[in-house]
Amino acid sequence: MLTPDLFDSRQALLLAPEWLMLPEGPRQDMAVLVRDGRFAQVGRLAEVRAAHPALAPIALPQRLLMPGLVDTHTHLTQSFGKALAFGEPSEIFRRIWVPMESMLDADAAYLAAKLSALESLRGGFTTVVDAGTRSEAGLDAVASAARDTGIRCVLGMICNDAGLEGDEAGTQRILDAAATFLARLEHDALVHPSLAISIPEAATDRMLHDVALLTRESGHRFQTHVNEHLAAVERSLVARGLRPLELLHACGALNASALLAHATLLTPREVGLLRDSGAAVAYNPVASQWKGNAVLDAGLLAMLGVPFGLGTDGTRADGFRLMDAAEATQRLTHGLANGDSSCGGGWLWLDHATHRGAEAAGLGGVTGRIASGLAADFLLLDLDVPEFVPSWDLTWELVRFANRDQIEAVFVNGALRLWKGWPTDWDARALMGEVAAVARRDVQRAPIQRVHPITDLHRAGQQLTGGA
Repeated sequence: MLTPDLFDSRQALLLAPEWLMLPEGPRQDMAVLVRDGRFAQVGRLAEVRAAHPALAPIALPQRLLMPGLVDTHTHLTQSFGKALAFGEPSEIFRRIWVPMESMLDADAAYLAAKLSALESLRGGFTTVVDAGTRSEAGLDAVASAARDTGIRCVLGMICNDAGLEGDEAGTQRILDAAATFLARLEHDALVHPSLAISIPEAATDRMLHDVALLTRESGHRFQTHVNEHLAAVERSLVARGLRPLELLHACGALNASALLAHATLLTPREVGLLRDSGAAVAYNPVASQWKGNAVLDAGLLAMLGVPFGLGTDGTRADGFRLMDAAEATQRLTHGLANGDSSCGGGWLWLDHATHRGAEAAGLGGVTGRIASGLAADFLLLDLDVPEFVPSWDLTWELVRFANRDQIEAVFVNGALRLWKGWPTDWDARALMGEVAAVARRDVQRAPIQRVHPITDLHRAGQQLTGGA
């Protein structure tokens, strides 16, 4: 029987799963050696055993060892709100997220981010890309929460400067703080720095250019939400004569350092600009389902060679449901119309949830694959469940059948972070109790404006007016 004490990260681990998920697909009779937080060797079981005769293999029958999933776009300090966004029209950030996050002090931001990180780990994500918090005191708190939970995090520092036109000193203070932030986290084991502009209209042309230049020169990611909502596209056209993605291009901010969230409303010209720029995209299918104006054609991006990963946008931290949503949303919005019965054949979505997602996040040389030299960020999945018997196509079955309840263990940097859904070295239920009180306080005092009440009140209102 497997127990968590078998996986002591202070020692080298020779793991022999029944199945090992490699970029080219699942393989049997393989083994991995985990040492000092990395995959030291990946190969045939007999070869790895022969190379390390002093190590006893840990047999993992009916288990899949696979790369941890990568969430290429989320908001860690929005966990206090969650269902408050249900049923709301687009641009909920203006009426819900900005007011709510702005109320968070450092302690509340830490609790919100730690809760989000726990949910992400439970959902199979070993890496998350945070687009930046609106809590003025929250940036360091988010970094601390990531380290304390043990999740890998690309952390965005927001550099908006709208309203500072002509204020040279104010603009320079933001850029100096951004450069300091990048340098301070350059060698952090888990937290990878990034710079962010909330949406292009939230920054001047100069800030867009300089932030993108800083990230390109330093090898980090520049994050922004682009072409997500029709209202934002129209505001950009009125104010600057260009659509948001066109504006990035005109400012010199559309380059290979960019990670663009959503990009759901693209003209053919913008698709061409995107393809030629080297920029990456975060495809957020659940966000499109819940509150967006459109759905990104991820299949088209794949065909054009545009890097992209899958993102939750803070909607639901469940990696397997995200892959299922990515395939299903692509099929319903694009595949059915042209008779594409495959829509990626399963592997497309798994690839972009793992190694392709890591590349989109700027971490292709760090994580996303089971390969020698990379960080040992991986999951152990129990395949001894009815849904996988019989198994004919393990890759596609992971996309359509797999459930986070099958995740037996989550490892980041070679350390066991979760066992059967719960942390091994801190009290998650104590956190949940603390969050419940603080979240209620901060949400109640935030100037949130919602269109829909909660379900029971909404239902009662419909009944009073004769609605369904």
